Amino acid sequence: MLKRRIEFLFVFILIACIYIVFFTGFSQLVKSGAIIVYAIIILISIYSLVLENRSAQHTLMWMYVLILFPVVGYFFYLFSGQLYLKGYLYKSKRTRDRDEWEKIMRKEESRDLSFLIDNQQCFAQYAKNASFTPITTGSKARILKNGDETFSEIKKKLKEAEKFIHIEYYIFRSDRLGQEIIEILIEKAQQGVEVLFMFDAAGSMKFAAKDLKEMLDAGIKAQPFSPLKYGFFNQKFNFRNHRKIVIIDGEIGFVGGLNVGVEYLGEDDNFGFWRDTHMVLTGEAVYTLHNVFLLDWEYVSGESVLENYPAVKKQDHDDVLDGAIQVVASGPDTQQGIMSDFYYTMMSCATKSIWIATPYFVPDEAIRTALRVAAAKGIEVRIMVPEINDSYLTQYASRSYFSELLKSGAEIYSYKKGFLHQKVIIVDGNIASIGTANMDMRSFHLNFEVNVFLFGTSSIRDLVAHYEEDMLESEKISPVQYYKRGYMERSKESFARLFSGVL
Repeated sequence: MLKRRIEFLFVFILIACIYIVFFTGFSQLVKSGAIIVYAIIILISIYSLVLENRSAQHTLMWMYVLILFPVVGYFFYLFSGQLYLKGYLYKSKRTRDRDEWEKIMRKEESRDLSFLIDNQQCFAQYAKNASFTPITTGSKARILKNGDETFSEIKKKLKEAEKFIHIEYYIFRSDRLGQEIIEILIEKAQQGVEVLFMFDAAGSMKFAAKDLKEMLDAGIKAQPFSPLKYGFFNQKFNFRNHRKIVIIDGEIGFVGGLNVGVEYLGEDDNFGFWRDTHMVLTGEAVYTLHNVFLLDWEYVSGESVLENYPAVKKQDHDDVLDGAIQVVASGPDTQQGIMSDFYYTMMSCATKSIWIATPYFVPDEAIRTALRVAAAKGIEVRIMVPEINDSYLTQYASRSYFSELLKSGAEIYSYKKGFLHQKVIIVDGNIASIGTANMDMRSFHLNFEVNVFLFGTSSIRDLVAHYEEDMLESEKISPVQYYKRGYMERSKESFARLFSGVL
């Protein structure tokens, strides 16, 4: 924290130096002193940057920014160049979570995964060692397509709750949909059902204070994640909880791409039709998903609640065996970049096809390499992105990566029916990922995310069918037409790509 305050003190000193040199009548000696002070601060920053041992490319880029853009470059460096250096920010949560996951894994029995076929075994070998969460064989997953199907199922199950309801959302709005869910939660709380409600302070800025008060008055426990009030100097406002989790009685879990707001039902004129994917889990995987929620709740509330909710009873595998399922959390509270590593490994294990649907396509170098190599090997690589994005920078940054992938033989599709928001990867038609993590740097390094990985489950067939349906609403991007785009478009792409690290 002291380091951050010193860095912001440097900002004010740099501004003062620039002001003295260009806008005052001080003597040449004073102005020379200001120039020297400015240079010393920039040199200290560059030395600190070199000690971080980043890639040579990133180190040189930020050195140029610091030198060539007075004050503005330094300020931009503080808020963009250092975002992945989360260090102390979530150290207590990271340590606590790791200890708890290790305890949970020690209690887990080793699962027989010999029924998985070769490409699934390839991915499972990595997945079971890279994460502190188990691969379960006593779970089932059902795919929920779009908002109507998802929220009708969520509201139905909320009304059936008997013991507890635990909810965590990035965006929760006080609109019609939000009010419907709030009414259910208040009714259940008044019936004696425990309701824990967590919302991200930045994503849910449109969640009305009066609704929060009404919920608290009804006996609901509610907590914001990373309030913005104290986040300016330590950059916590940049690290958001992007998870969407609903747990009911420890037996049913919902997770996926849909937040709570009428736009997710396709009722916002600015977005129109909203294409998204959610899922409902039952069985042992619910316990893992629930623990992700509980560890977040302990962090924001200061309560110790993990031991209050026993594990889901182990299932009879002969009755419920339907492939294997793993819930994986990522973010500042876990190993840095783990979701990117999971995506990379999935793609590396592909033998036939890699299908991706994502609203924000800003891949890191490893992901780009995996896709290029797969396409060059003759593996069918399809990437589906929305025609129109909700972010100018993201839309053009995404397009800046098309060229190298098209050259390698990958196919890129532009979804035209509305806004495509689902985060889905399907490999060989028998491995899949659904969750909250986009294929961008923010999801890989800044946000708290949670994904579900499916190994040979019957639900993957639904994902494949839905993807094929989405292709009918998409237009394949022609390499020839793409290369003929004008210099203005290329300039927009190149400019937006500069911000890839925070998109």
